[in-house]
Amino acid sequence: MTNTSHTMIYRVLGSDEWAEALSSGHYDGAPHDIADGFIHFSTIDTLAETLALHYPKRGGLRLLHVPVAAVDDKLKWEPARGGTLFPHLYDQLSVEHVARVDDLKLDDNEVHILPEDLRAG
Repeated sequence: MTNTSHTMIYRVLGSDEWAEALSSGHYDGAPHDIADGFIHFSTIDTLAETLALHYPKRGGLRLLHVPVAAVDDKLKWEPARGGTLFPHLYDQLSVEHVARVDDLKLDDNEVHILPEDLRAG
């Protein structure tokens, strides 16, 4: 199943996980990814919800921007959460495929602040 409406997908991970990926040249995923057999990604439309559900009030996070074209041959768009299609990478993520990395800060209410160019409205 493909989804051609998105050109970029996003992965949230801890700064320690990103440092390890940089050291090894690839990211294998968090324990839940490894158990599921794929690396979970978000789209711009699901990113804020992913942060709120899976990383509430957690500091020290990085946001990886990955072009769909770089991983399309190993990417599957599969339904989750009420039928919403999520991108799942059935492979390691090479650090070479990461186009941009942002630090995710928390606001005064401990809600993650998305980079300005990713904010809705």
